[in-house]
Amino acid sequence: MARVCEVCNKGRVSGNQVSHSNRHNKRTWEPNLRKVKAVFGGTVKRVNVCTRCLRSGKVERAL
Repeated sequence: MARVCEVCNKGRVSGNQVSHSNRHNKRTWEPNLRKVKAVFGGTVKRVNVCTRCLRSGKVERAL
């Protein structure tokens, strides 16, 4: 299963880790995901949501 936000579709990005001596190594950055109970499409579901979507109110949390 891919680690992707189910609201904004944010996923893994890749790039270079650059040291002080300018050596380049490939690395990846993962999104900050939380598994929450949310009202998604009219029903309560357990979804992977990034913290940016949680904080901005794009997701309605289920109680």
